[in-house]
Amino acid sequence: MENRRTFLKKAGAASLLTMMPVGNLLAEELNATQKITILHTNDQHSRIEPFEVSTDEKYSNKGGFSRRAALIQKIRQEEENVLLLDAGDVVQGTPYFNMFGGDLEYKLMSKMGYDVGTLGNHEFDNGLEGIQSRIQHAEFEIVIANYDFENTILENLFKPYKIIKKSGVKIGIFGVGVNLNGLVSKDAYREMKYLDPIEIAQEMSQKLREEEKCDLVICLSHIGYEYKHDETIVSDKHLAIKTSGIDLIIGGHTHTFLPQPEEFMNKEGKTVLYNQVGWAGLFLGRIDFYLQNGKIKQTTAYQLSDFEVDGKLG
Repeated sequence: MENRRTFLKKAGAASLLTMMPVGNLLAEELNATQKITILHTNDQHSRIEPFEVSTDEKYSNKGGFSRRAALIQKIRQEEENVLLLDAGDVVQGTPYFNMFGGDLEYKLMSKMGYDVGTLGNHEFDNGLEGIQSRIQHAEFEIVIANYDFENTILENLFKPYKIIKKSGVKIGIFGVGVNLNGLVSKDAYREMKYLDPIEIAQEMSQKLREEEKCDLVICLSHIGYEYKHDETIVSDKHLAIKTSGIDLIIGGHTHTFLPQPEEFMNKEGKTVLYNQVGWAGLFLGRIDFYLQNGKIKQTTAYQLSDFEVDGKLG
């Protein structure tokens, strides 16, 4: 823990991982390069306001929506092509959810300009009716590919993926969720069918690559980073190595803080980048992709926290 705290103090908003410096690109190559900035969150858990000021260095006066909104706005002013994504469990965890049922969280995310999100298990805490009610406040796409809502009130409400174009770059984003059995009451999801996330992820990546001709494929996953107590439980590590065609997996569910994104080799021996940024909005993930002619040439990643916005601590 001490190493982590020291690291965070030193790192601040600086780059924590660079997997090919920008300087390695020739000037003429830079002219033909499209930069795509991916900002991401997971497991916000209704943390509308920062944690109370305390002696706990880990949480004191951190998290919440407002400073993150200011930072996101600042980055959008600096970068041309920004996507803001979320990997689920937006709700549950503070009295705001008890009072407003998740409506406030989705309204705020809409004002912050989220582009795409997915469903976490806590989205089901007020049942399918709760999802149906709050989703009307989401002015962004919620994608989920491995939950089949046929014969429920949510049938046809969610798409499996979303395609967004930025400066000629075609970006495909799909979502997969955790098995709800044992996590939430059966009454909360009723006839919804859970489909194997690895099989579905492979279908989605193949469709996005081959049929939709996407240059960049991103998976929003709420199945969890890893389960050391039982390696048979499907995790994001399995998802990364047992599929192909995915460039980036943004994870959630296990509240895993990765000091830097991890790289995995997929089943074709190609690199998959993986990141998860804890919970409660304590961190904002940022990954910059540089593409030329639809091919990734460079990736730079950051974990952002305790930022200065307009000269002041956000």
